[in-house]
Amino acid sequence: MRRYSPGQVAERTGFSLDTLRYYERIGLLDGIERNSGGQRVFTEDDLGWLRILRCLRETGMPIARMVRYAELARGGDETVAERLAVLEEHDEDITRRIELLRAEQEHIRGKIAHYREKAEPAAAVEPA
Repeated sequence: MRRYSPGQVAERTGFSLDTLRYYERIGLLDGIERNSGGQRVFTEDDLGWLRILRCLRETGMPIARMVRYAELARGGDETVAERLAVLEEHDEDITRRIELLRAEQEHIRGKIAHYREKAEPAAAVEPA
């Protein structure tokens, strides 16, 4: 299995080195191997887990809920139902935020239309 240095992982995932250390400290990353010099060494599985964490974070899951999800994931098959519930709740949160964003977007589009109407007559009276 391929191994990655923290710098390579940061480059591949977009997480900063500080974030990787923080995630390890709070329990989002667990069991990260270390080489003989004590430097973290990441595996493909770790990169896959970080992709999930990136998705959860970018879709607005709070860190505390991410930590809970990570704890459940380490619990094996007995926690599948709980993990499903956490993800379903998060999916509902995403849907609500998307609906709110769409409503706000419509408000902004209304303003754009308003300003375009104001700008068009001014452009029409300018000499060619």
